[in-house]
Amino acid sequence: MSEEAERIAKRLEQATAELESVQSAAAEAERQMSVFASSVISTDGSVEVSVGSQGEVTEVRFLDGKYRSMTASQLSEAVLGAIQEARSHHSRMVRDLFEPLTRPSAVMPELPGLELDWDAIVGPAADSLPEDPFPPSRNDRLRDEIDGDEP
Repeated sequence: MSEEAERIAKRLEQATAELESVQSAAAEAERQMSVFASSVISTDGSVEVSVGSQGEVTEVRFLDGKYRSMTASQLSEAVLGAIQEARSHHSRMVRDLFEPLTRPSAVMPELPGLELDWDAIVGPAADSLPEDPFPPSRNDRLRDEIDGDEP
């Protein structure tokens, strides 16, 4: 086998190993998401909200009978605030879990990271993700230059 063919075979072997690693990491992230649940207590301690794997509200509990002395607007504010905080916590957790998969390969920098469909991953909670959840990577400058060339 020629030296060039050996080099190509080695690069192909590295790319295959990297792909298998990414597939394994993605499967593990999906497994963790499938069992994810989180609960948040409102700042006034009157309401506890739980969310499931896609940021959906799975339970609302009124704690210690505090709701009895609250006005409708106070109770509404407590419930909505707890829901927003629970969904925000969920979104941060999802971003932290999947963000490494969006980075270019450390072994083969020419292999870009995955482009993720956040709606498919977190459902309605995708609405609470920031517009640009990840810091720019070193490849973004090149991508911006290429995108800028379009008529």
